[in-house]
Amino acid sequence: MIEVNFLGVQLPGLLLLAAGALPCSWATRRLLAIVGAYRWIWHPALFDLALYVLVLSALACLTGATAASF
Repeated sequence: MIEVNFLGVQLPGLLLLAAGALPCSWATRRLLAIVGAYRWIWHPALFDLALYVLVLSALACLTGATAASF
């Protein structure tokens, strides 16, 4: 796993991926709201959480930041 030095503080790579997943999930939620998909979703808050987790895991897989890299 990659660690980043930010002003003398070591930050884990997953924290940076989590911060990067936020704008991606916000854009996806906005697109789904424009399309009207939220009319068919039973619990929007749980759906948003699951969407964020999926985006975060996709970013982790694409960057190779998995637990196997320890």
